[in-house]
Amino acid sequence: MEIHSDSYRIAPLSDQEDVVEVIRQAESEIARMTGNPEVTLIAYEKTGTAAGK
Repeated sequence: MEIHSDSYRIAPLSDQEDVVEVIRQAESEIARMTGNPEVTLIAYEKTGTAAGK
């Protein structure tokens, strides 16, 4: 999958294990609710050019 945007980028969360765990829990819950075991959430953040808009 390729996603391109000048306004957002994938959020670097490698040093924030608590945040990553919340995302993993949300993926598990969404998978359970939908019956789709292949759920992946992607965290984005605004880039400097989009911040404040």
